[in-house]
Amino acid sequence: MGSALERAGHFVWLTARVLEQRRFALHFLDGDADALETALLAYRNEDDGYGHALDPDLRGPSSQPLHAVHALRLLDEAGRCGGQRVERLCRYLTAVSTPDGALPVVSPTPPGHPRAPWFPATDRSSGGLLATGPVVGALHGNGVWHAWLFRATDCCWAAVDALEKPHPGEALAALAFLDSVPDRARAEAAAARLGRLVRDQGLAVLDPGRDRATGVGTPREDTEEGFFAYDFARSPESLGRRWFSDAEIDRSLDFLTGSQQPDGGWPLRRRPWAAAPRMEWRPVLTIEALLTLRAYGRPIA
Repeated sequence: MGSALERAGHFVWLTARVLEQRRFALHFLDGDADALETALLAYRNEDDGYGHALDPDLRGPSSQPLHAVHALRLLDEAGRCGGQRVERLCRYLTAVSTPDGALPVVSPTPPGHPRAPWFPATDRSSGGLLATGPVVGALHGNGVWHAWLFRATDCCWAAVDALEKPHPGEALAALAFLDSVPDRARAEAAAARLGRLVRDQGLAVLDPGRDRATGVGTPREDTEEGFFAYDFARSPESLGRRWFSDAEIDRSLDFLTGSQQPDGGWPLRRRPWAAAPRMEWRPVLTIEALLTLRAYGRPIA
């Protein structure tokens, strides 16, 4: 059978894009950060954004804010989230944001570029927390400063303070922002309020064996399952960890461990809308599951 890591490695080498193979090697095989950055460069466009289905649910070559979310996470993991590469990306973000600094979930693309059906048709006049929160959080987490970032930070604060009935994706985006924004006292207070909303509104499955049968943590439109405690607390250092008891975290991690499939990978929890995105997401989710389990000291090797 092999360990969880060995089985996951077999799955990644069998199915993943070069990008995820390099990411897996970086985290679990003493791989080279240069190799991961080189693989990411294939997705970069002349406008300094990222495209080419870096986020597998957005097909086609066009740059998109959600691709920037994905790119910044990888650059952060590689220790390369700074310098001219991020300065250029910030120029792209400035160009596609609203006047107050908000990023749209999806920018207009040429006809014929497929995307998942749950992404709305948007233009530059609309923006929100879903893309802006993770981008701003990643930039702050790496000590980046840029003129656009000041406006975008104020935009995120306003959006977080206005949340009353968030859907899980908004809560996750807000948390990505709050985990790294410099004003830590304000971030902790905002996170505590957000955590109460998440719990009071039943956005998290707290007991996977029981709650999934009773409808707690009801899936949103694009998912087949709800969201679990580990989704909101990917590491013990996240502010989201404070929202859950030790027992609730342990139950969610038990569930995550048990979700590894016979082929070694973790399942796609989004409703599949096309074959390629389903195939490309599973190695991403597999690596993220391993990173979460390792962050909590769960055995994987």
